[in-house]
Amino acid sequence: MDKQTQFDLHYLEMAQIWAKNSYCERRKVGALMVKDRMIISDGYNGTPRGFENVCELPDGTTKPYVLHAEANAITKVARSNNSSEGATIYITAAPCIECAKLIIQAGIVRVVFRDEYRSREGVELLERAGVIVDQM
Repeated sequence: MDKQTQFDLHYLEMAQIWAKNSYCERRKVGALMVKDRMIISDGYNGTPRGFENVCELPDGTTKPYVLHAEANAITKVARSNNSSEGATIYITAAPCIECAKLIIQAGIVRVVFRDEYRSREGVELLERAGVIVDQM
């Protein structure tokens, strides 16, 4: 196993640990943004700042305003002095199409994910935009 693959697997493992911070019951997702082998941002799925930490409606469906892990990581880096241009994002689940659009606009050049999402639209959009996508 080459060094980059080892790093990829370790960052994915760290994203999985970070996902444990999510208050969502149905699915916990974590994301780490890495640039030059430094973690520059992180995120997990959950409600916006100032909202109650309950992600699901009484019927078990996800509330429409819950943010995905990668959206939280992207907005967090936007509030910092770091730039996501040229970064890699490690996510425990493949991005949805909405998050794929954010990834493209943020200048992220590579996405590494573990689990499939219910739709491949996000992955297909990333590939169409020239973003490197790897599932591990």
